[in-house]
Amino acid sequence: MQKEITRLMVLFIILLSFTSCSVVEGIFKAGMGVGIFIVIAVIAIVAFIISKIFGKK
Repeated sequence: MQKEITRLMVLFIILLSFTSCSVVEGIFKAGMGVGIFIVIAVIAIVAFIISKIFGKK
């Protein structure tokens, strides 16, 4: 029983040390980075396909 209370207290302290804003900010920063990477990759693929189509003439 004492171990469970200790674990709950540690978890509660950890949760209080992270503000919800900083957690959400980290998630959105990671999401934005992945989104930018995907957009750049799609643009590169489209440019490659267009150069292959029009480059053979």
